[in-house]
Amino acid sequence: MQPTEIMRATAALGDIGPAFYFTPESGEYAQQQFGIDGFRFYFLGRGGVLGDVEADVVRAAFGYFEPGLLAHMWNSGRERVAPRSPRDVARGFIECGHAFGRAKFAGLPGLDEFVAAAAEVIAVPEGAGLALFAGVRAEPVPADAPAAAMHQAMVLRELRGSAHLLAVAATGLATPLAHAIKRPGDVALFGYPADAAPEATDADRAKWERAEALTDELLAPAYAALSDDQAEALIAGTQAMRAALAS
Repeated sequence: MQPTEIMRATAALGDIGPAFYFTPESGEYAQQQFGIDGFRFYFLGRGGVLGDVEADVVRAAFGYFEPGLLAHMWNSGRERVAPRSPRDVARGFIECGHAFGRAKFAGLPGLDEFVAAAAEVIAVPEGAGLALFAGVRAEPVPADAPAAAMHQAMVLRELRGSAHLLAVAATGLATPLAHAIKRPGDVALFGYPADAAPEATDADRAKWERAEALTDELLAPAYAALSDDQAEALIAGTQAMRAALAS
């Protein structure tokens, strides 16, 4: 099976990996354990794998967000969780993902095979230019299949996201424009005025299409590491998790 076929067939991982981010359970955990709201939990939880760094470092790994919004959420979140660090919050955030997997995916067939296939893909990239992915990849995978499957889905999502951000930068397309092209309905959510969304030209859209293709090129070696049986396991696990979340 060709790498691009596998990527297309597992595209739902882009929705599965972050499915726990803003659940009531994650929000309650954030308040009880760290005294922060769910939005700050998202910024510190995802970015905390980078360590106790400055907001500009997180922005470099996240992309897309309006810089002022990101800096405010990151800096105010760091202040509120002190003396604990963003790394502590990240580990709690990831554990929320594991709990979500245990609640949603218990009893699903084929998860062990999915986890093993995902590990093959995740192990291939060197990590250069993929800081957020590398940070999450360094975190331990839980032993039980439902939590491990959710963990691997999250890591694979960060792999594609980090590669895509690198590809966008390579085309010279500004990240606000890339975001407006891909998610025109989410401009305000990412901190930009809804009535002042960046206007994309045909040239900008061509760059975005090139970035999408380049993302596939960057990730092709990782997915090429899979045998046909492993590819089928990755696809089957993705489909099973997507169905479980839709039910």
